[in-house]
Order: sequence, then C-alpha cells, then structure tokens
Amino acid sequence: QVQLVESGGGLVQSGGSLRLSCTASGISLDYYNIGWFRQAPGKEREGISCINAYDGSTYYIDSVKGRFTVSRDKDRNTAYLQMNSLKPEDTAAYYCATKCPFMVGLVPVAGHAWGQGTQVTVSS
Repeated sequence: QVQLVESGGGLVQSGGSLRLSCTASGISLDYYNIGWFRQAPGKEREGISCINAYDGSTYYIDSVKGRFTVSRDKDRNTAYLQMNSLKPEDTAAYYCATKCPFMVGLVPVAGHAWGQGTQVTVSS
C-alpha cells in the first residue's frame, strides 16, 4: 500500500519559514516524482513545485520561485518543501503527491498517491 505522510505545517508570521516533509512508504522515491500542491479556501488546488525522481531536477511556479526549495533524502525516502519569506497569500493546505503537473513520471499501480495535507497559515 502506497502512503505519503506529511508533516511540518503550522502558523508563522509573514517573512517566516517552514519546512514540510513528505515521507513515502510502499514505494521508493528513487522512481517516482514528487509534486507539491496547495489549496487555499475557495480556490482550486494548484501545483507549485516538483522534484524529478531520476535526476533531482526541480520546477517551481513563478509565485514561489526563489522562496521555496524542494529536495529529497533518498535514505529517508522523504521529500521536503522548504518555504522561506512566507507571505499571507501562501496560506493554504499543502499536499504532496506522486503526481507532478510539470514533469512526466511513473504512476503507481494503484494510481497516484496523495498525502493527507498539512495546513500552513501565514499571518500579516
């Protein structure tokens, strides 16, 4: 059974930092891209960043480029999203998934897996 477990969300002041973790079980992140998504209240879920399974290349949407960094630890089978210079408009529920809207990648046999989501709230 493929499972992604997220952690690291919370409440932070504008300009602060948080690091989200996404730990996988049932699959190896050596073979599956990891995408990070967020969904703000009343808005659609949007993909914000990805990391490629094979070469570690990354992609960011413009609104987070230069502030967010995605990485992975193969030994821990965990992906991370380091978020710096947070803004109130970054407030959302954040999700990791084996799905990446910006890169072609493998799909788990049972379909893409999603984390349970973690709330990030940035106060002004």
